[in-house]
Amino acid sequence: MPFGDADAVERQLEICEKVGIGIAGVLFEPIQGEAGAIVPPDDFWPRIREATRRHGTLLIADEVQTGLGRTGRLWGVGSLERDAGHPGDCQVPRRWSHAISAVCTSEAVFQPMMFPNPFMHTTTTGGGALACSAAISAIHVTLRERLWEQAAAKGGYLIPKLRELAARYPQIYESITGRGLLIGMHFRDAEIGYKVAAGLFKRGVLVRVHLPMRRRCALSPP
Repeated sequence: MPFGDADAVERQLEICEKVGIGIAGVLFEPIQGEAGAIVPPDDFWPRIREATRRHGTLLIADEVQTGLGRTGRLWGVGSLERDAGHPGDCQVPRRWSHAISAVCTSEAVFQPMMFPNPFMHTTTTGGGALACSAAISAIHVTLRERLWEQAAAKGGYLIPKLRELAARYPQIYESITGRGLLIGMHFRDAEIGYKVAAGLFKRGVLVRVHLPMRRRCALSPP
């Protein structure tokens, strides 16, 4: 489905129900990461939430990049809807300490996956005591220091400034996207993007360079 197109998702769910095709779940990133920090329309996630409830299927939030505070809320879906207490049936948070992954859901949803096979969800190095300790510490620091509030404040400062810069140099920038500290700088072509990235690297600033399908180059803080 096209990202951000709630009409298309609703239409596809209706078609599948009419022709008898079962849908296990609807999976989206709350805000696209590798595609360049693309934020969907304001009504997208609430409409998808309602559509999946209506059709009796799971709504799964891929929070690998948006989870644990990066978008200015603890969960990325929380930055997209007012009813943050009901973000989705399943959430897949980002890796903790680059070794631990998790699926956060209700007992009712997880019960069929846990029994009789409790190893439906595994992680390559998740059994290591050191990795687990690092992951627990990362969670504690995130919650204790409320890092999502820092992301919201810093993103609230950076994004308007970057958009002013983009408006001043339209021959260089195409757009600025994102929320919190998940920020994408979209350039007119890939060559410009790589030049900017190279200049930042020389100054000791680490960024990611992406080449999304629409032939854009987007940078986002790691």
